[in-house]
Amino acid sequence: MGIDYSKLQPVPTRDEPYHILVCAAHHDDIEFGVAGSIAKWIKEEGATVTYVIITDGGSGSNDPDLTRQQIIDMRIVEQNAAAAAIGVTDVRYLGYPDGTLTASIDVRRDITRIIRETKPYRVIIQDPTTVYVRSGYINHPDHRAAGEASLYAVFPSSETRPIFPELLDEGFEPHKIGELYMNLTMNPTHYLDITSTIDDKIETLRAHVSQLGEGEDFENGAKKWITQSNADGGKLVGVGYAEYFKVMKFDEERKSWYEEEQERMQAEAEA
Repeated sequence: MGIDYSKLQPVPTRDEPYHILVCAAHHDDIEFGVAGSIAKWIKEEGATVTYVIITDGGSGSNDPDLTRQQIIDMRIVEQNAAAAAIGVTDVRYLGYPDGTLTASIDVRRDITRIIRETKPYRVIIQDPTTVYVRSGYINHPDHRAAGEASLYAVFPSSETRPIFPELLDEGFEPHKIGELYMNLTMNPTHYLDITSTIDDKIETLRAHVSQLGEGEDFENGAKKWITQSNADGGKLVGVGYAEYFKVMKFDEERKSWYEEEQERMQAEAEA
């Protein structure tokens, strides 16, 4: 069953300061997936943001003249520039090998530590359930591993005191987040109109020269593709440009499973 875009909700605005933690497998994942949203939340809602890049990015080139360490160093410079383009200055690098990431306890512990340290209201991760996207893209296994480790860092690890007692020894007490947003998802519940920040998103991508080229290569490649992709997403919900998320709320009273099932069955009957 396909996505019923008419049922998607716009992401609500927040009128009080809040912190966002964004977890992603690779340098440039955030820029492709959610940079328009991040830019909007910073500009229009005053959000502060921390990025967590889980792998070292060292598999990001097939150039035989580049060493793995050269690739890693280059991609850190590019990622810092991309983040700075929209006002993000706190970028954490966990350094796990690019291309062979697993949702290990070590990865989950490292993400849990940052959640407890930065105490975000909203955490954004890559949907770990996405195996392929429509007919043209097999989801990178690093994306799924990053999503799974981040998901279980959010719950139960970050809010459960006895999990990772070594973090307590480091001074990191439990923290419960308010919202979880998943991107790269085939089951979105919400969209965000990024028309006001699509240009900012393009500028963040422009920093990733090693991956996307520059000049005409960038203009006719990544820029053209992502602009069209977000424009197509916007058309489906009646805005200029859009990014999509599956959203889970933890700071509101939950409906019973029966109420959720009743709403689902009613929606299917009306479809």
